[in-house]
Amino acid sequence: QVQLVESGGGLVQPGGSLRLSCAASGFTFSSSLMSWHRQASGKERELVASISSVGGSTSYANSVKGRFTISRDNAKNMVYLQMNSLKPEDTAIYYCKKNGLRSYWGQGTQVTVSS
Repeated sequence: QVQLVESGGGLVQPGGSLRLSCAASGFTFSSSLMSWHRQASGKERELVASISSVGGSTSYANSVKGRFTISRDNAKNMVYLQMNSLKPEDTAIYYCKKNGLRSYWGQGTQVTVSS
């Protein structure tokens, strides 16, 4: 079955960095559009970044452009989100998503940006 397992979240000070990882299994990863989303407390889930199946095309929410970088390693079935210059407003649960005719979500990883 499809599994998406996020890791790498934690507590970081403003201005710091974190790298989130998502381990995928149970589907043809190299053919799948992947994305990262986040949901802050009391807010709707929002798209943060997406990456095409071969990684040649990426897109970002305006709020993270220039600070976050999405990447993938199709040989390892992994997708990453490098987050730099973190701000308190980046605090949220971050989710990995497999896009397609049927979408799947990971369980999420908490990112807290606070001094």
